[in-house]
Amino acid sequence: MTPDIRKQIRALGCNLTPDMMKGTQRIFAASYGGCAADTVISRDHQYGSDERHRLDIFHKADTRDAPVLVYVHGGGFVMGDKRSDDWPFYDNVGDFAARHGMVGVTVTYRLAPAHRWPSGPEDMASIVTWLHENIAEFGGDPARIFLMGQSAGAVHVASYLAHSCFHGTGGAGIAGALLLSCIYDIANADANAFHQAYFGEDEAAYPACSSAQGLIESSVPWMASLAEFDVPDFQKQAGHFVSRHVEQTGRYPPIHYLSGHNHLSPALEIGSPGATLEPVILDFIASQTV
Repeated sequence: MTPDIRKQIRALGCNLTPDMMKGTQRIFAASYGGCAADTVISRDHQYGSDERHRLDIFHKADTRDAPVLVYVHGGGFVMGDKRSDDWPFYDNVGDFAARHGMVGVTVTYRLAPAHRWPSGPEDMASIVTWLHENIAEFGGDPARIFLMGQSAGAVHVASYLAHSCFHGTGGAGIAGALLLSCIYDIANADANAFHQAYFGEDEAAYPACSSAQGLIESSVPWMASLAEFDVPDFQKQAGHFVSRHVEQTGRYPPIHYLSGHNHLSPALEIGSPGATLEPVILDFIASQTV
């Protein structure tokens, strides 16, 4: 990230206002050079019965037995998509994976309020099942699937990882998970309409929906990130989770602090020159695939 972009990000503030969101998108749409000419893109594979059960696949024609990086978008549980007509997101993430010898997958999932908890981890399970059955056709290794979610997408990935009831008979079926700005404990999150739309209005049910304890106990490797200018509630969530993790394990959790970034910018910057998150992702996947 250049000093100028860092200054622009800081000026947009921490809250998810329309100006902040559109401003962040404009910055990285301008710096992204587009998908590589030799990236093969296959659109709208149906991984389930719902209209939003769709995924796009990015790979090079000669890719074989490669790690699979799956990106799960955010959107407060009630909005978002794997692809925009107006912006290059999140093709930038799929193309990044393909450029680095992986198979990239971007997905959509069911949205609240029509689909509430546990639709998120259920959809993650359906994605993993579909990939195990089909991704080898596109050069991916079903034994090396990595789920990477941002914001609400991170909550869905964390929920899937933390609650073994959503796993198949062979376990979670993934090699690792990456959580970009996650809510770990919904019971202690700031109350808002987005949470109520997805988790419901009965706050007594929230502890059972949380992922903190399951992540601490998980045998599947994971990493997380928090942005310097992240939304205040995500800052507090990360702090509480760190304390809980250290108290129970004696170890600091694998959470990366992304200096200069806001809630949206780490994923939007992928594919732009000097993207902060790219080496973090590559190092994590390499550490789990040796």
